[in-house]
Amino acid sequence: MARPMTRSFHHYPCGEDTLGATLDSGSETTALLIVSGGNEIRSGAHSGMAQLALQVSEQGFPVLRYDRRGIGESTGHNDEFLGSAKEIAVAVRFFREQQPQIKTILAFGNCDAATSLALFGPDAGVDGYILANPWVIETDNEPETEAAVPSAAAIRSRYWDRIKNPKTIIDLFSGKIDLKKLLKGLRQASRSEENSGLSLRLRDALVALNGRADLLLAKRDTTARAFLAAWNSKDFEALRRQSSISVETLDSASHSFADVEAKNWLTQKLLERLRSV
Repeated sequence: MARPMTRSFHHYPCGEDTLGATLDSGSETTALLIVSGGNEIRSGAHSGMAQLALQVSEQGFPVLRYDRRGIGESTGHNDEFLGSAKEIAVAVRFFREQQPQIKTILAFGNCDAATSLALFGPDAGVDGYILANPWVIETDNEPETEAAVPSAAAIRSRYWDRIKNPKTIIDLFSGKIDLKKLLKGLRQASRSEENSGLSLRLRDALVALNGRADLLLAKRDTTARAFLAAWNSKDFEALRRQSSISVETLDSASHSFADVEAKNWLTQKLLERLRSV
């Protein structure tokens, strides 16, 4: 049953800077911290995170979202996701101050936000994790600009899906598929590739987590494909046996869970996890 909630807007210190944040209050003792990915402001792509926060808080769970330094309403320099440890820590502290009944904070992040939560959440005081499409592709650029350049593993996964589809053969002979582009893609997919340093760093962070982690993947998304390739590799063998880590997939290509089915699936998974505490 839905419960009364209040949405309020805040600014609080992060070192010498100030973070802009939105708090959806609730009466439950389990709360959700939402960390934005890429250079998105805290409302998320097409206000997806703002809508998600509203749906979760209507069920009584407090939700906090904030802008990373140098993004949206927050001041300071944008140090990107690998430099966001301080933002996560002060957000957890502020959240507990504003909602003193909170006993457990679960944190949700998509893409590089998922990776940063795994890396920095334990020191920040996060109690559990819902990590969507974790970013493991090592580049010099932000994920949102580089995601269009998939890893060889992601290319192999995509082409395997196409080859399994009988319609691909029909399209090939009818000329709908460019044979030269197909051959070029297959050559890229044949590249041997080791797991990135970032993926191994994420693996080690997941092994050491001080709470349960639920990994949610849109399995036809390029970022999720790259993570799955690492997850299924020998390097991650011990992690796959870890009972505190679970992986669930949705047959979707929507990186930000933007369509109705994906939104509903994500919301359901978050509420299930919050209610399980």
